[in-house]
Amino acid sequence: MPEEIVPTSTYLLAGGALIGLTLLNIVLAEIDLRGFNTLVGLLIAAVQAVVNALILMHLRWSRPIARLVAVVGLLWLGILIVGTMDDALTRGWLPVPGK
Repeated sequence: MPEEIVPTSTYLLAGGALIGLTLLNIVLAEIDLRGFNTLVGLLIAAVQAVVNALILMHLRWSRPIARLVAVVGLLWLGILIVGTMDDALTRGWLPVPGK
């Protein structure tokens, strides 16, 4: 299977988008969004991750098995984060003997 030849302009646009989103994140961090700063920052980071994965990591042009591996990796990351947060958020529920 021949590899997809990606034009240089695609990489330049992806790099420019990543730099622009980073600058937007920096500017929005200085503005008070009444508690939504973290949410907006995470949304911008998610868009950056998608651009990075699709364009710079060539998932857009890769075989379906590579895309499946990426999705399964994200699913596993989600399981690990949920397990960690479950442990961290329920630590105070059980009394510790001797305290």
